[in-house]
This record gives sequence, structure tokens and C-alpha cells, in this order.
Amino acid sequence: MRITGSNVTLMVNDMDRSINFYKALGLELKQRWDDNYAMMEAPGITLGIHPAHGAPTSSGSVSIGFFIDKSENGKAVLDANNITYQLQDDGKSGIYLHFQDPDGNVVYLVEPKWQ
Repeated sequence: MRITGSNVTLMVNDMDRSINFYKALGLELKQRWDDNYAMMEAPGITLGIHPAHGAPTSSGSVSIGFFIDKSENGKAVLDANNITYQLQDDGKSGIYLHFQDPDGNVVYLVEPKWQ
């Protein structure tokens, strides 16, 4: 067996709202099959966007992180899209911007200090 790709699938309540949310963060819509499924891409990750069909959604202990060049640029994108976030700078690993997508999935942007 050879693995040729991967994705993380998120269950969402509104396909259009979720696709637009991740587009605003800079992900690209790779493919969409009506309101059945969509694939969003960023370097190194593919997110599957799948309708929850009314079932409760929650990311539980999963979070999705995107590395960014400057935290100021991330703050500007989040502010421009009215996304509430929490800033965390532990002084060691990086500057983190923690927030949630429209369905409560935990997402963060990080300006890593290890690069």
C-alpha cells in the first residue's frame, strides 16, 4: 500500500459559510460536489468539508493549525473577517492566534519561533 494523499474532514452545518470562512483564511477550494463534500487546500493539508445533516458538530480534542509568516498579518485577516481570537505568546514556540470556525472547530494560526 502507498498513501498518496490525506485530509482532515470537518462536519459543518452550512457548506457555503464554511467554504467562505476557510477561503478568507487563504485556503483554496480544490473541488466541490454540490452540498455533499468539498476539499479545501493549504500547503501541506487538505480539509474535507462535509455536511453534518443536523447532527451536533464539535472538534473535540482536534485542532487545525496553519503556520504564517507574521502574526500581525494573521491578526489583520481575522480582524477583517470579524473573527474573534485569543493571542498567546509563550515566549518559546511561537505567537498563536486561537479561534473557532463557524461550527466550533478549533483552529489556530502560528508565527513559529523555531524557523
